[in-house]
Amino acid sequence: MTDLGDFGDFDADADSDDGAAADATGSSPSSSGSDGQGSASASATTDGTASEFESTPVEPSGDDVGIGAICVSQGLRVAEDGEETSLRAYVTRGNRSSIRIGSYLLAPYPDGETLFCRITGLEYAQQYHADDATEIHARRAMRTDGIDESDYKFVAELEPVAVLYDDDGELKRRMTDRVPKPQTVIRQADDTEEIKTGLKMPDDGVFLGHLSVGGEKVRTAASPPTIDYRLKDDYDAGDPLVFRHTLVAGGTGSGKTHGAKNILRQYLDADRTYPMDDGREVTPAVVQFDPQDEYAQMHDDNPELDDEFARRLEREGIAYGGHDETTAFVPNVGSASYAAGHHRAEQVEFTIPFSMVHDNPWLVAGSGLNDNQYGALVSVLLPRFRKQYGDGGTYEEFTTFLDDPALREELDESGRVHEATFDAVRRRVLGFGHVFDQDARPITELVHEFVRPGGLTVVPTYHINDSRATEAIVLAVSSLIIDQKLSNDPDYDRIKETPLVLGMDEAHNFLTDADSVQAGKVITKFTEAAKQGRKERLGLFLITQDPQDIHDAVFKQINTTVVLNLGDEDAIKSVNIPSNLESKVPYMEKGQMVVYSPDNSEPVELIGLPKCLTRHGRD
Repeated sequence: MTDLGDFGDFDADADSDDGAAADATGSSPSSSGSDGQGSASASATTDGTASEFESTPVEPSGDDVGIGAICVSQGLRVAEDGEETSLRAYVTRGNRSSIRIGSYLLAPYPDGETLFCRITGLEYAQQYHADDATEIHARRAMRTDGIDESDYKFVAELEPVAVLYDDDGELKRRMTDRVPKPQTVIRQADDTEEIKTGLKMPDDGVFLGHLSVGGEKVRTAASPPTIDYRLKDDYDAGDPLVFRHTLVAGGTGSGKTHGAKNILRQYLDADRTYPMDDGREVTPAVVQFDPQDEYAQMHDDNPELDDEFARRLEREGIAYGGHDETTAFVPNVGSASYAAGHHRAEQVEFTIPFSMVHDNPWLVAGSGLNDNQYGALVSVLLPRFRKQYGDGGTYEEFTTFLDDPALREELDESGRVHEATFDAVRRRVLGFGHVFDQDARPITELVHEFVRPGGLTVVPTYHINDSRATEAIVLAVSSLIIDQKLSNDPDYDRIKETPLVLGMDEAHNFLTDADSVQAGKVITKFTEAAKQGRKERLGLFLITQDPQDIHDAVFKQINTTVVLNLGDEDAIKSVNIPSNLESKVPYMEKGQMVVYSPDNSEPVELIGLPKCLTRHGRD
């Protein structure tokens, strides 16, 4: 007896009579399957001859339309609460390899309206109940070359985005307010108008990149096949988004500067103008603070931008090429020298006059003054100095003024400034001798050249080794612009009457949350600029690799957030993008980005241009 029981004693020759009997009836062991079952492809006729069954086709007749159909096996529900929505679609075998999470689909309603939706999940489910977590299933799979897709269901979970409908020949969108019918055929969205309408993307505006899903550009049947993403830039549907502020966040090597240059180049297009209160149409001025000395290169053409790529840019209406109206305004700081072999932009030296401190005393407050010390500086020392030396008093004269022991004693005895407070103020305002009143023209005398309609002004600070001096210069110049923009009685009409984009790279160094009077004053000033910039045609363009360090008061005023690759979890959390896109940020390649601009479109993925529109990088 073997492990197979009685079958172990079977002898193939023992039952020959039974085999002959079987032959007499037209049936033999050879006509049975290997499992002992009779063949389904043959039958015996009355005369003993075999005939084959006619095969039955299993594929439906006709041509397939779409990629699958809405299914209701696990419910079909659209609700106000997205978590209660249950919308799934079965995807047919031939279409499964082309489906990606994030892809856009269309499900038509019987009356001509269409549900625009997005894939949020993909799932294989068993077609028939079986346990395939077994040794035999695994080893069988290891010995075969392919997978039989017919054994499995492929189901896509869908998120409704909007309902598309026709309004007198114009395609419009509204919130999802109806459920699609069961067995509705779904298809991939491949029409530019449908996709732009479904995602609430404007047709015109400032170009940022091309719509993508999972790092691949969305393709359509149109020419060009890509879908351009643009920011609203007119007053037809509210204020242009440039004056509602932009943040570009990305880590080192993410393409942050490359992308920022391409965006700024669009604002410098000669055809881009904004209406002023007096009826004039004015091209904006761009002032860019540049700690790495990279933006003055925008004066020069990119030698890698060939004719074929240029023609493509022209077809898509994208401004490109070096901007001739680019000037590097170089701060004169002590013995620091500026080398500019990497660009051909004009260079103009300037200095910060100490007279600006009277309106912005925090420029010399340092990071350590408390409220009491700051009050002594603002209310007593600076007014006393101004009265004695006039508006043109220099920084050197101010330090000499504070060195007077008689003044210290007088203020202490009168109870106006305690001697310890006086000493603390004096210590903290020292050390700016290389910043103020250097051998160059004051910035206050260069305003007309500094702010030019259609011009790019770059303020490089890479050559300055003193971070304290760098902060003082950037904050002095930016405060001049902001104060004049927000003033009802400006000293410089050129600033007031010119649309202006104020760009700041490494913005986290200047707009951070810190426990000092100086930081508080800076944050207050930029918060006011962010709040009122819309009506004054002042836009902040902030660039950073540490968005979590930018003060919340400023961050909350940002309308458009462009996020490139970020590896730091705190940085990713701080940009406040939807969770489905947040998870993709650490894995994005160079040039990939997420754009979150609620007043412009649904949150989307983009791929920026592979080449910089101006010169970029050093040889």
